[in-house]
Amino acid sequence: MTSAIDFYFDFASPYGYFASTCIDDIATRHGRSVAWHPILLDTVYKVNGTGAPMQHPIKTEYLRHDVERTARYHGIAYKRPTHFPIPTQAAERAVLWVQDHRGGDLSAEFAKTIFHALYVDDVNIGDPAELARLGATLGIDGAKLDAGMHAPATKDHLKAEIDLAMARGVFGSPFVIVDGEPFWGFDRFAQVEACLKQGKI
Repeated sequence: MTSAIDFYFDFASPYGYFASTCIDDIATRHGRSVAWHPILLDTVYKVNGTGAPMQHPIKTEYLRHDVERTARYHGIAYKRPTHFPIPTQAAERAVLWVQDHRGGDLSAEFAKTIFHALYVDDVNIGDPAELARLGATLGIDGAKLDAGMHAPATKDHLKAEIDLAMARGVFGSPFVIVDGEPFWGFDRFAQVEACLKQGKI
């Protein structure tokens, strides 16, 4: 039995959004499943002693331009969010709560819904009420979701995800691991697919 593709992401990453639009399709083409792992990049950056790219003025305008160019190149819907930068821990905990209580398939769909809400519909996903509303569109009980994303067990789950990610060498979003082989960035997805097709490249 082939192993799942591990897909690490933070909603704060527009490149993570781009990856979310195609990772499942890539996996399906190669008979794989995807394990979706929300992480908090702020924590990763602090532990590793690195700063977020947007903290470096020389990179900021380039990255904004590159995100829009990348969306056009790949034909992915994108609108620069007005709610940015934005806290994402509530969204990540919400996805993990759904994963724990409703399963991985629904939590992955919920993650895609959150990404689309932020990067296409300009929804403030830092607001738990908006997350509850988005969950309700997928049949997730909003009140339970709101309580669940603030529960100590869910907070502990996110911390455990981040700790495991860093132990595996994850330092950015998107970050994909295929059979132990790491790939950082949406621009590595052609290599991800090559690895799935022919093994390590």
